[in-house]
Amino acid sequence: MKSELYHDTGARAAELVAEINALREQRQAVILAHNYEYGEIQDLADYVGDSLGMAQYAAQSAAPVLVVCGVHFMAETSAILSPEKTVLIPDPEAGCSLAASIDAAQLRAWKAEHPGAVVVSYVNTTAEVKAESDYCCTSGNAERVIRAIPADKQILFLPDMFLGSYLRQQTGREMEIWAGECHVHAAIRPSMVERQRTAHPDAEFLIHPECGCVSSTMHYLATGKISATGTHILSTEGMIRHAAASNAKQFVIATEIGVLHRMRKANPEKDFLPIAEGISCRYMKMITLEKVRNSLRDMTHVVTVDPALAARARGAIERMIAL
Repeated sequence: MKSELYHDTGARAAELVAEINALREQRQAVILAHNYEYGEIQDLADYVGDSLGMAQYAAQSAAPVLVVCGVHFMAETSAILSPEKTVLIPDPEAGCSLAASIDAAQLRAWKAEHPGAVVVSYVNTTAEVKAESDYCCTSGNAERVIRAIPADKQILFLPDMFLGSYLRQQTGREMEIWAGECHVHAAIRPSMVERQRTAHPDAEFLIHPECGCVSSTMHYLATGKISATGTHILSTEGMIRHAAASNAKQFVIATEIGVLHRMRKANPEKDFLPIAEGISCRYMKMITLEKVRNSLRDMTHVVTVDPALAARARGAIERMIAL
């Protein structure tokens, strides 16, 4: 049975990779892949990482064409930071349930209810939402962003309620939190963690702060029910760094299954297990080798952001980077 980590294998995959490589050279393109993409997509990419890392790599690259193997808001972010480049997404229907949980009109109405509040938007949002925000953040730097905001300022955090709850507990800041969620991370429940703890008592547990299990994990850590030395709440990139540095030999990973490919590739002597089989993002997995080939061959599908909108959205991203 083919692994969830792969879509295309064998001779056909090799043919498609050869075509992609020829087209990449012809178009002078770079291919950016998110950690949640299929293994064969990650393997052919010039850069693999989180959404902000992808956009930053794209902005620093001299390549005139960027192929974003991820979901639509990631292509938008690259277009915002690299307006002079052609940004392509292999499947324009690759959306994001978390980004779709709030739109600009909803955010404007929320801001009107809380005049003077500082708006912190997770990077998993549309360009229109970023443009209405004061700061963007990633799961890796969200705590730093929250702590940098003056104590007398009210904070509106969006759109992930689990990450927002985690940040409230970590920083002690009172925040208004939007009730959005990632369909993949929300499905990771405390029962899955308990089941894997029983099955793998010596493993380290790496848990993404967007997970539906994060509040119970925080409680268990605070009360000593579980060991802080074997449980870590980390961003995707934080998980990858921790796994490489840790002396542990087995890890249970509570985030989208695609990241296991990168972890296993970088640490072949270690054992990486998903928190549950099938924790897979249907939108990320819409990107295939054939679609990447078609995107480069036909120069589709181009993602653009209105210059005035992009300028406002870029301000929120740059304020985050400045921290």
